[in-house]
Order: sequence, then C-alpha cells, then structure tokens
Amino acid sequence: MNRQSIFFTISVSFFITLLLVIVSFFVLMTHNYSKKQTELFDKYLPVAKMVIRKYVETKTFDEEFHQSLVDIQYKLIEPMGNINAITYNPKTKVLLDKKDNRRDGVFRVLYLDDHNYIYLKTNNRTFLIRDDHTLNTSTHIYIILVFLIVISTIILLYIITLRKLTPLRLLKDKVKNLGDEEFDFDCCDLEGKDEVTLLALEFKESATKLKNLKESRNVFIRNIMHELKTPITKGKFLTQLDQNEANNEKLKSVFNRLEGLINEFATIEELISSSKNVEKNNYFLDDIVDNAMDILMVEEEQVTKKYDNKKINVNYKLFSIAIKNLIDNAIKYSTSKQVTISNENEDVIFINEGKKLDYELDSYFEPFFKNEEKPKDSFGLGLYITYNILKANNYELKYEYKDGVNIFTAKKKI
Repeated sequence: MNRQSIFFTISVSFFITLLLVIVSFFVLMTHNYSKKQTELFDKYLPVAKMVIRKYVETKTFDEEFHQSLVDIQYKLIEPMGNINAITYNPKTKVLLDKKDNRRDGVFRVLYLDDHNYIYLKTNNRTFLIRDDHTLNTSTHIYIILVFLIVISTIILLYIITLRKLTPLRLLKDKVKNLGDEEFDFDCCDLEGKDEVTLLALEFKESATKLKNLKESRNVFIRNIMHELKTPITKGKFLTQLDQNEANNEKLKSVFNRLEGLINEFATIEELISSSKNVEKNNYFLDDIVDNAMDILMVEEEQVTKKYDNKKINVNYKLFSIAIKNLIDNAIKYSTSKQVTISNENEDVIFINEGKKLDYELDSYFEPFFKNEEKPKDSFGLGLYITYNILKANNYELKYEYKDGVNIFTAKKKI
C-alpha cells in the first residue's frame, strides 16, 4: 500500500488506536487487580492478626473468642478436616496469596460458595476464618464490557470510514483514464450526501458532459465534411463551364450556400462551447421576431403576427437564430408559404398549413436528418440548431398537428 495514501494513514491510525486501547485495557485490569488485592489485604489482615495473637497467647480458642468473631460476622472453621474440605475443593478460587518466608507463613484469601475465607498458616499451624458478610464487587466485568464496546465502536468506525472512502479509490482510477477519453463512471452510482460521494457524483457528471461534448464535436466535424462536400463539388464543376450570366448566378448561389453553412457551423460551435451557460436578458418578443425576419430576409406579408409584445428572458443573438429557423421551416414546408406567430405568456407558437411530419419530432433534431423517401425534404442543421438554442435558453420545442395545421411551440420550461 502506498504510504502517502489516505487509506494507509487511516489504517495505521486505526491499528495504533486499537493497540493503545488494548494496552490501556491490560494496564487498567492490572491496576484493578492490584487494587482489589490491596483492599482484601487491608480488610482481612486485622482479623488474621487477632486470631494469631489469640492463639499465641492462649494456644486455644474459647467460646468467648468464637462469639467475638461471630459479632463481627466471621466464623473460625475447625477441625482440620473441615479446613481441608474447603482449601482442597477444586471450585475454590484464590483471590490473594502472600507468603512470609522468614516465618514460614502463608496468608491467603479464598472464595467458595459466595463466601470469602481467610487462610492462615504459621509455625505449622493452619487457621481458616469464614467471612459471613462477603461483598465482592466484580469491577473487572465492567472494565471488560467497556473495553468490548470501545473496540467494537472503533472497528465499526473504521469499516464505515473505509466504505465512505471507497468511491475515492474508484474515482482515482477512473480519473486517471479521463485522459484516454474513457468516460465510464458507473462506479459512482452511489447514494449518500457525504462529501466523498458528492465529489464522485460531480466527477461523474463532468465526465458525462465531456463525453457529450466529444460526441457533439465528432458530429459537428463529420457533418461539416458531409455538408460542404456537395457545394464544393458543384462549385468545382461550375468553374469548368463557360462563363456566362446563368453559370455565374449558380456559382454565386454556391458561395451563398457555403457562407450560410459557415454561419450555421459557427452557431453550432458557439452552442457546443457555451453549453447551458449562455448570457440571457429580458427582450421584447417583437424585437426578436423582427431581427429574425431581417436575418432571413423574408417578406412582411409572409409572416402574420398575433402575439402580445411581452418581454422574454433569452440570449438575443441565439434566440433570434432559433426564431429565424422556425419561421424558415414554417414557410418552406407550408402549402400557403405563410406562417402565423402567436404566444401564450413566454411560449412562442408558429402555425402553418401543410402536411403532418412523417417522423417523430425528436428525429428532426439530428443534424442533417433527411426523409429517406424524399431526399430533398431536409431540415439540414435548422432544427438541430434550434433544439440546442432553445435548450440553452431553458426552452423546449413541442409539435402538434391539428385540422391540417402544423403547430410548433417554443415552450418555456418551468
């Protein structure tokens, strides 16, 4: 693993934390055990001294002494058989064991059947005293429980952290491939609101935009070659003919066609480059329509205006081109060679008499889409440019055919 990696840093931090917790646990358990032994020693040593002192003085234990032990909730176990039954019982636990090598003495605290026993051995004499008021607090159980909770929490947090950072590792591999134009970011289809997931989703969205931009430019370049080929071939052919007025007019129309294509290509390039970030402002609809008609050089009587002159929020230059293309198509494919423009709020509506479209409207949004049955019926780049201009201006194009009338609506998105 790369030592500079954030995963390496997190893993090392986790193991160090885990190690410190384990060490702290053992230190705490050792301290607790030592404290427990000290408490037992301090509690039972005075009783042990009292018994030994009595034995040294009298060599026996009378009823009065036994009663004194009972009064302080202790009982002296006799005879030796009873002592051995307790000390050699396999269930007996040794809680404290201290030896005095100088006096060959042994001081132990035993535990059996909810009772503590003080085991004394000195000068070959054995004593056993039962504590009838045994109160053993098992604090080590709570320490172990807390330790298990802490360890489990640390491990869970480590797993959660690694899972949260997993998209970062996948993202790193995917970003490395962006330079090779590999835009597949399916790895980042994750739910969540944390920063890493949001970053992964942002990169996925950026990669999708780059992919669409690449495809758009490929379409753009491919169709430049396709569309320029015909007028160039025709122009080359006309230059080989005799120079007369008719041929010169045809040659002029070729150059006009080339100029129109270059202008359309420039519009496409602007749309591809700017995407949705076009500058918009409020303009009167009448000014936009008049500008579109000037660009198209259409006759006034071919356009019937039935709209309210309201302001709409668009990019003036681009939206004028979209209106121009919709007017041009409406007139070109109208049986009456006329178009009526109306509006509803910010929606702009184009109405012309003619036959219904042969295909779904979306099909005409493809560059240079042509009716295969009638190759001359082509919308060229017109609706392709219009679709993208409307999209950049937060509009969409809708189509309806009713009672022999085509209705195209540039509809404002909510």
